[in-house]
Amino acid sequence: MIVKHLSEILGTDAHVVGETFESRRILLASDGLGYSLHDTFIKAGTEQHLHYKNHAESNYCFEGEGEVENVATGEVFVLKPGSIYVLNHHEAHILRARTDMRLVCVFTPALTGQEVHDKDGSYAAPE
Repeated sequence: MIVKHLSEILGTDAHVVGETFESRRILLASDGLGYSLHDTFIKAGTEQHLHYKNHAESNYCFEGEGEVENVATGEVFVLKPGSIYVLNHHEAHILRARTDMRLVCVFTPALTGQEVHDKDGSYAAPE
């Protein structure tokens, strides 16, 4: 059984802080589950261009408001508490936060916790 608390993640290598976000990487590849679980904070008024070419990602919004745009189709979807969006076809997308937002994010394959977005908003393929 794995039991953790967010307070154990903050300030460690699993707490990644960027200009527009904070990712609290709660479950990682080292936990051996095949997926990783993140508590992600997105700063109000920011926009991120992302394209996870090597991972599927599910995002559940439980705080704040924003939108996600599918780059290929131009479709824009409103995000608010209770919304989920899933990048099951590796869609390039733009995430915009109107207010501070918090998301529960699940990646498969699991992230190691050391990933950094490359120039097109992707993470490298797992080794």
